[in-house]
Amino acid sequence: MDDLNITRRGLYFEEFSTGQKIISSGRTITESDISVFAGLSGDFNQIHTDEEFSKNSLFGRRVAHGLLVLAIASGLAMRTGVLEGTALAFREITEWKFSKPVFIGDTIHVNLEVLETKKMPRLGGGLVTIKASVINQCEDVVMKGIWNVLVAGN
Repeated sequence: MDDLNITRRGLYFEEFSTGQKIISSGRTITESDISVFAGLSGDFNQIHTDEEFSKNSLFGRRVAHGLLVLAIASGLAMRTGVLEGTALAFREITEWKFSKPVFIGDTIHVNLEVLETKKMPRLGGGLVTIKASVINQCEDVVMKGIWNVLVAGN
């Protein structure tokens, strides 16, 4: 049997360009996601875990943890393949805003746009600044901000 030739899928730093846009696939937020995240993070706030309590809240029902949705957004970005095998480090999140609630049953995807690239030869690549917008099934932006990712050079 021949050896498998596994190669990187991601783009090298030099392959990113300002204005480049990438759209992820979608993912539906489930009750299980919220339960698992509450257990993992220790955040059992009733707005996430108690349906009866949440009926009288600002949103009228349970909402997903904002950090859960951010984590899922990061995973969706990775699923695009553009950073697979070439991301060196997720360096920074700036200007992040949680704009709208995400509910059980909502389907989100991520729109990514490269804002800037900066060579960092000392690190063997560069910094890619990405505007990330998390969009729900109604095309509402539920959160957005800037991600800085160190990416390997070619």
